[in-house]
Amino acid sequence: MANYKEIVTKAVVGKAKKANTLHLSLTPDENINTVLGCWVINHNFKGMNQAGKVGVDGAFDVNVWYSYDNDTKTKVNTKRYSYHELYQVPLKGDQNLTNSSEIMVRSLKQPSVSNVNIENGNIMLDVDKELGVEIVGDTKIKVPVEDMEDDYEEMISEDEVDSIDEVNVDYLESPKEEE
Repeated sequence: MANYKEIVTKAVVGKAKKANTLHLSLTPDENINTVLGCWVINHNFKGMNQAGKVGVDGAFDVNVWYSYDNDTKTKVNTKRYSYHELYQVPLKGDQNLTNSSEIMVRSLKQPSVSNVNIENGNIMLDVDKELGVEIVGDTKIKVPVEDMEDDYEEMISEDEVDSIDEVNVDYLESPKEEE
């Protein structure tokens, strides 16, 4: 019959992901004709416990390259956007989100511009992104423990080694060929 021991360890006690689209706008100084390109850089984010839910504060820069003045000139306009999102992360067992829980947020899909339109002199952007959240907390696991017999090897003392008389000194020499 095996005994059981409880081990307290850190483990992932909750995990969730969320994809969403942010609808953003950018108003350039010029009267634009064509959007030539869009890209998102410098995505930063951090997760925190917010009343039992995971709050994620993040920000990124959007660069929009466009033409103006009847497509004779181009310019890149950069704007920083911030966001705050709440995640309801399901926890395993009877776990609770506490201030000692470690919250890890990962970008599963980097923000990227999926759609861009020009409306009344404004650039309308759709930015897609996906974040994954893991909550690490203390948990217990039970492991079976077998009663162990004495598993130590007996050591030979130096006195016992010196008392060995039957040593074959020719043991390593090659055998002589018989003629």
